[in-house]
Amino acid sequence: MSDKPANRVVITGLGAVSSIGQGAVEFLAGLRSGRSAAKPITAFDTTGFEHANGCEISDFEPTDWIRNFDVEELGRASQFSVAASRMAVADAALAESDLRAHRCLISIGTTDGESRDLDQLVETEVEAGPERMDPTVAARIPAGRLSAAVARELRLTRVEAVTLPTACAAGNYAIGYGYDAIRSGEVEFALCGGADALCRKTFTGFYRLGTIAPERCQPFDVDRKGILTGEGAGVLLLESLESALARGAHIYAEILGYGLNCDAYHPVAPNQDSVARCMQRALDNAGVKPAEVDFISAHGTGTKANDVTEAGAIRQVFGEEPPRTISIKSMIGHSMGAASALASIACALAIEEGFIPPTINHVTTDPECNVDCVPNEAVDADLRVVQNNGLAFGGNNSVVIYGKYEANGAARL
Repeated sequence: MSDKPANRVVITGLGAVSSIGQGAVEFLAGLRSGRSAAKPITAFDTTGFEHANGCEISDFEPTDWIRNFDVEELGRASQFSVAASRMAVADAALAESDLRAHRCLISIGTTDGESRDLDQLVETEVEAGPERMDPTVAARIPAGRLSAAVARELRLTRVEAVTLPTACAAGNYAIGYGYDAIRSGEVEFALCGGADALCRKTFTGFYRLGTIAPERCQPFDVDRKGILTGEGAGVLLLESLESALARGAHIYAEILGYGLNCDAYHPVAPNQDSVARCMQRALDNAGVKPAEVDFISAHGTGTKANDVTEAGAIRQVFGEEPPRTISIKSMIGHSMGAASALASIACALAIEEGFIPPTINHVTTDPECNVDCVPNEAVDADLRVVQNNGLAFGGNNSVVIYGKYEANGAARL
């Protein structure tokens, strides 16, 4: 066993495919301005639904990013993950030849994989029979392609490529996996995050649960009516502090630690005590006291159950005056496996730029939530430590703690 101290893990590249902007610069502009992506869904036929707004990406061109094979070989979620990964590598000013020369990890979280294509195949089977299903579309279905396609596009061979299916907590799971790999020295670079595409299956499932909002997502508002389904991908390039300094890389933020748990309490209902335990586990892992956290990027779906439960869990850990607690889902909707990854990018940008993104569409805070959600307009803030929550069906919880990079900061044990 090596006596070498664990590596400090830093973020040097950001790749965002989102409904409020492509790339870190546009995503940042969307966050600062409180841009809303809500509009009628066009990804599938919504006939028969009383309301069908979502946060769909309308300006994504896969050929801008996929260069080493035919884009038709990839489903939309895989296209997103490849694009976000290329963005992150470019943003990190890392030559692809240098990436190929080192041990790498690709970890991508997802809720639905390529369920959008699966929807299409099932529709074809029902209407015309299985013999009419498109084999090209069928070949796109395996969820492992969300990570394997990144390796193929970047021509990586010294690489582990994993897809993590822990639903709406999966982005943070993937980042935690990458953090461990860099921290231990198992790999030199890690591309970590999440990706999902709008699909009829998930929209319909949430609709039947009565949790799709008619027009807009209003986390922590007394009049909130549910989620809007969204899509996109967020990928962060992680490396050791030693590596980043050696190559003169720009450092957005440092990953201080993370926590995971699964309570398996209920298929869809969150458990307050379990969420609180996960947050405390992350803080303990990071060596951070609750009073040191400057704001919380909440899971904040805008459903009655999630927001009250999450706010209650936050109070269990942080007391009756918790840090400002915001939800970017008010802007980009619930992008499923990409949600906590895009929120992680928002946290890194917030630390870098010195501001807290707003929770838009806010009118009146629900007294049962009673958090300062930074309503409607971003605020300037000197941020040192930020917490990002990712919660999922089945009791899967994941929390990551980010910190402002400080040269004299102590390595975490």
